[in-house]
Amino acid sequence: MKILKYLLSATVSLVVLNVWFFRFNQSTIYRGGNASNMIEEFAVYGFSETIVYVVGGLKVLAAFGLLIGFIKEKTIVPSASLMAILMSGAIFMHYRVADEAIKYLPAGLMFIFSLGILFLSKKNKKLV
Repeated sequence: MKILKYLLSATVSLVVLNVWFFRFNQSTIYRGGNASNMIEEFAVYGFSETIVYVVGGLKVLAAFGLLIGFIKEKTIVPSASLMAILMSGAIFMHYRVADEAIKYLPAGLMFIFSLGILFLSKKNKKLV
């Protein structure tokens, strides 16, 4: 079970870091509305560019926290919790602008994986 927790942590971290560092200005089928980059996507949701960087900073922080969790276990639960909250917000934003289901997929998976990390973290504490 511990291996699965670390696998999920690595997956969430790498996906989120990829989106925010390498795909920030790229068009993907997952962008909200008809946006072609991250700033346009947040505009579709009614947010300013400042919010883009606040949310991005929080997601990057949570992603690094999950990676640090490989060394310092204490960072996993707060990082996975923050990521789950942020991803639930992303899911809600896609819903709010009536995006098609495929656009929910990355946020939905990262939300489920974050919940899985939390569940596995709690389960591991009971086993110790």
